[in-house]
Amino acid sequence: MRLLPWADRLRRLLPGLWAGWLVCVAALATPSVFALLERELAGRVAARMLALEATVSLVLGAVLLALERLHARREAGAGRGSQFSLGMGLALGALACTVAGYHAIVPMMEHARSGQGRLGFVQLHAISVGFYALKLVLVLVLAWRATGPLSGPAAGPRG
Repeated sequence: MRLLPWADRLRRLLPGLWAGWLVCVAALATPSVFALLERELAGRVAARMLALEATVSLVLGAVLLALERLHARREAGAGRGSQFSLGMGLALGALACTVAGYHAIVPMMEHARSGQGRLGFVQLHAISVGFYALKLVLVLVLAWRATGPLSGPAAGPRG
């Protein structure tokens, strides 16, 4: 089975774009919002940015998982590996971090704000930041791996 050249290129491009997106949200956009706006409004703007980031991460993660699956099947068919690759594991891990960090922890943070739950807002925020940081590391590893040499017939001539 041969992976289409555009699919292989997309599999190599998306992790870098995703990592850049995550870095921009965490290191540029969110700190800027808190530097310029009052705390309550900044929190609402940051929450909106993070909701958008989570949606984009779910889409990019699902697309990358599918592309990594195609690549792993091709490599396994050629006798060069398993049908479950490290790239698939990294994409799954990043997706899991998105689901846990945003879709599980953020609702708990809303309850903590109103005095409910076992953990406080600050503790839950720290857990959420930890999931975001882990997701960033996983996506950076995906991006790093994507810069490796092309392999197989889709690689084309070098020079």
